[in-house]
Amino acid sequence: MAGWMWHRCLFGPNLQRVHRSPDQTRTDGRPPRRGWNYQPRGLERHTDSILGWASVLWSLSYYSSPLLLCYLYRKGKIQIQHNITTNLFVYVLKFVRFLLNLYKHWPVDFSWKEVSSPKLSKGGVSLLRPEPKHRGAADSVLNSVRTLPCHILSYLIVHSFGRRMLYPGSVGLLQKAMRPMLQQGQARLVEEYDGQRNKLVACDGNEIDTMFVDRRKDGGRAGKTLVICCEGNAGFYEVGCMNTPLEGGYSVLGWNHPGFGGSTGVPFPQNEANAMDVVIQFAVHKLGFQLSDIIVYAWSIGGFTASWAAMSYPEIRALVLDASFDDLLPLALKVMPESWRPLVTHTVRQYMNLNNAEQLCKYQGPVLLIRRTKDEIITTTGPENIMSNRGNDLLLKLLQYRYPKVMTEDALRAVRQWLAAGTQIEEESVYTGYEVDDDWCLSVLQSYQTDREPLFPWSVGEDMTLEGRRQLALFLARKYMRNFDTTHCTPLPISEFRPPWKLEH
Repeated sequence: MAGWMWHRCLFGPNLQRVHRSPDQTRTDGRPPRRGWNYQPRGLERHTDSILGWASVLWSLSYYSSPLLLCYLYRKGKIQIQHNITTNLFVYVLKFVRFLLNLYKHWPVDFSWKEVSSPKLSKGGVSLLRPEPKHRGAADSVLNSVRTLPCHILSYLIVHSFGRRMLYPGSVGLLQKAMRPMLQQGQARLVEEYDGQRNKLVACDGNEIDTMFVDRRKDGGRAGKTLVICCEGNAGFYEVGCMNTPLEGGYSVLGWNHPGFGGSTGVPFPQNEANAMDVVIQFAVHKLGFQLSDIIVYAWSIGGFTASWAAMSYPEIRALVLDASFDDLLPLALKVMPESWRPLVTHTVRQYMNLNNAEQLCKYQGPVLLIRRTKDEIITTTGPENIMSNRGNDLLLKLLQYRYPKVMTEDALRAVRQWLAAGTQIEEESVYTGYEVDDDWCLSVLQSYQTDREPLFPWSVGEDMTLEGRRQLALFLARKYMRNFDTTHCTPLPISEFRPPWKLEH
């Protein structure tokens, strides 16, 4: 028993900060004392230092071991008889890592098992729609044998550097470097906004670290709306996009990807969907929000989980996608050698199929797309070519699905001309050049909505003139997309965040 207690003292949870409660008062009438970071002393400080360095060495050895082993083998420094020493070294490193992650005593606040979710399969996993399988030769044994090397390479790529390139925030070294910033951000949310940190358990067993700020008690109208935030590939709720709706007075629920911050697991698409599912269930069944009170807001790669949520929970009020893309594949092909195209295509489609546009088109509610005009991340040829921004493709695919009779070739040409405008002046020049009558466009849409079932896709525009289609297409494009003249990673100010346009009767 004594040995167990010593073990928990050495390898148990760490005290990082003592938070000040926002309503904490002092008996002498003075203002409440601020929170403070805990400073270990003596043996505790040295133990933390040793374990910290062990964790860093493990990370360095883990990521560099393939290159190092290849180099040593080619130099003749590694022989077969050295396998025992090598294996022993690896097992020691794994044991150190095991001790570092053994005890997670933070209690569970909500589990997917507490509700019966219609989004879960019999096996308890919120399944993504699988890729369609081709018939004929693609199913033959011969073709399976022929493509086996490609399958093996794809698996190795995505489980080694591929996943870490796509989600660098899951890399332990980056998290260690950001730890002071993350602790400061978390302290701000808890102490200034009375944030409530909760641990959720998804259906795959991953623990999801969340932060909830409740503004309903403030009495404002915005506080009755919950904004669920989905972060980027190196974003954390402590320092991420949830700060934008907080400034607007909304109730906000942030969460970290699997493998980010206090969340466990690995951020593969299925795990991401499972995490998003339990976050929404938590918001409804534990926090007491209706789906119609929820706006899902995402930045960058967070558009995948946000569009999955909108597809799976169509009753949510609205969806806001900032600096997001339509499909991961074109962006992956951009950074890989041309000769790798077949391998990259297979890898993305098999393991990292972030097809946001496909999911978005299954949502019937209001949508706002925010395009960064100087975006350097989701462009395929560079920020100087705004037409290579994949946010354009996301808009066009959405409009073509919802208004197929309006988005004819001539109307598409007009919208592309509007999208090519790099400044607000140029954008307005294109809009006025086509003499778009906003009142007429609005009346056409309202008339159609009144007379027919308002589910998309709509057949509005089938009896319209060419000029009318172009005007209506430009009107819709400006309602669904807003430009923000900045780069990809600039925080979105609250002035640019607003609920999407909704056609009223």
